[in-house]
Amino acid sequence: MAIERFTLSLESELAAMVREAAAAKDPSVSLWLADAARSRLVTRDLSDVVADWEAVHGKFTETEVAQARSEMRH
Repeated sequence: MAIERFTLSLESELAAMVREAAAAKDPSVSLWLADAARSRLVTRDLSDVVADWEAVHGKFTETEVAQARSEMRH
């Protein structure tokens, strides 16, 4: 896998929270941010899938959404 280096700017409070979260989970802020980016991309893709499903089958009910959230927590 090729690695590309780039610079980003964050608000000071957010940068501190990222450093703290990274220190608790990953060996570096870069790895933590890469994982966060992957998660965000999966979420975006999942949102597209849900929108496509709802376009064909109608909106999910509150009960269906609650059940899905419950299952995701376990």
